[in-house]
Amino acid sequence: MDLWLKEIMGKNETNKQKLTPAEIKKFKAMLLAKRTEILSNVTSMETEALRRDRSDLSNMPIHMADLGTDNYEIENILGLMDSERKILLEIYDALRRIEDGTYGICESLGEQIPKERLKAIPWARYCVACATLLEKGLHAKKIYEEFDGTFPDDSSDED
Repeated sequence: MDLWLKEIMGKNETNKQKLTPAEIKKFKAMLLAKRTEILSNVTSMETEALRRDRSDLSNMPIHMADLGTDNYEIENILGLMDSERKILLEIYDALRRIEDGTYGICESLGEQIPKERLKAIPWARYCVACATLLEKGLHAKKIYEEFDGTFPDDSSDED
């Protein structure tokens, strides 16, 4: 099996470190700052998309290529806004997890998410290994429950 799967099964000691109240406070501040940044970005994008002065005839596309460019720009802005809104939902959920005491715990295995991952993505729901499994369409908990302690590619050499 891959090294990342061994990490899940190995129950690394660093994953067992609980977050202190001071660390949780820092992560909450990071989440709130990111939320403010995203809300500002989305507002700016919406304003930019809607600001077009329709009374100015020079802004009116008169060529198919101009029309295509305008449509592309609008679709691009809408795509960015959708992406930002998805992150906002993740941030709101992370803030809820802080309130209910489950912040920083992998939703798949129930283990502590490494602090380094939370520093990079404070709204993370899963440890890196579980997130990788989910991206591949697999579910880490099922694999973990079926794990018998051996790996098919284990050799006598240790890392």
